[in-house]
Amino acid sequence: MTTFREHLQEKLLNSEFQEAWEESEGEYQAMKALVSARGNAGITQKELSETTGIPQKTISKIETGNTNTTVNTLAKIAKGLGKDLRIEFV
Repeated sequence: MTTFREHLQEKLLNSEFQEAWEESEGEYQAMKALVSARGNAGITQKELSETTGIPQKTISKIETGNTNTTVNTLAKIAKGLGKDLRIEFV
């Protein structure tokens, strides 16, 4: 049985898969950062929703990668978490 990493490495040999994987990296980083920041703040999605005015359903969709979000929405979430939003090109 192969591990996830081994399976991923095999799939990344396919150029179409690799392109799709790389295109989703930004979304993955945004959802990972949101989940981490909310966890560190010790608040629920509902509490963040109440603070930001963003529906809890939208926060959930962002955290699970089931939506495209705007920079404006991410900025509101950052403010609700007492953070600044920083976007970098690396």
